[in-house]
Amino acid sequence: MAQSANLTVMIAAVRKAARGVQRDFGEIANLQVSVKGPGNFVTAADKRCEKVLRDELEKARPGYSFLMEESGKVVGRDADHRWIIDPIDGTTNFIHSIPFFAISVALERKGDLLCGVTYNPITDELFTAERGQGAFLNNRRLRVAARKTLSDAVLAWGIPSIGEADRHDQSQRELARLQPKVAALRQIGSAALELAYVAAGRIDVMQGRGLEPWDTAAGILMVREAGGIVTSAEGEKAPFDTGTVLAGNADLVPLIKAEIAKARAGE
Repeated sequence: MAQSANLTVMIAAVRKAARGVQRDFGEIANLQVSVKGPGNFVTAADKRCEKVLRDELEKARPGYSFLMEESGKVVGRDADHRWIIDPIDGTTNFIHSIPFFAISVALERKGDLLCGVTYNPITDELFTAERGQGAFLNNRRLRVAARKTLSDAVLAWGIPSIGEADRHDQSQRELARLQPKVAALRQIGSAALELAYVAAGRIDVMQGRGLEPWDTAAGILMVREAGGIVTSAEGEKAPFDTGTVLAGNADLVPLIKAEIAKARAGE
């Protein structure tokens, strides 16, 4: 797989940051955990990982801007290019010793996604994508699944946490409509991994709400480069504008979107 200099830089940074995450995962009982909000934890590992990523990317591309989960926005001399970083997507899984979380980094230029990397440091699965060059898992090209009917589809469904009580009723209505119609429902606990799994054909459709760009930037590019589509779960606005994501193939996404609309209308 040929890859750009930017993607090479990103992979090197992610692999270096992963070493500390792997060590921390092995000593999880000793982690310093603070509460950032209900159901939303931030760990010392998050902060260490983010620092390594920023240092490595800044060294390779001086002046690029950043959008980071823990440190927020940093506007560099080059405001056209921006790194979007989630040091550990799936922190709740991480601190409970569940090995489904990811380091996720994307690069955008003037708002267009150019490259994405999502890496699970426990399973050593490296998902990558470049605009116009396809999506890959450990150098194997990816394609979204070709299933066309709801009864064959496995859905990754973002279930609201304790701090999102305003969305509980709506989520229950959606699940009540979908559960009898689909093959299975899953919640992996990492939007970044769920989108990567859609790109890999492991999951047919992913839906998530209350998401930030760092949760989804790399994964959105992966799904598109694997032949899928990504839209907002509600309305026609872009995912970054709404914080909602619906991703899958061109046959299933419209079907799921129609079910969401019916659930919202109380049908």
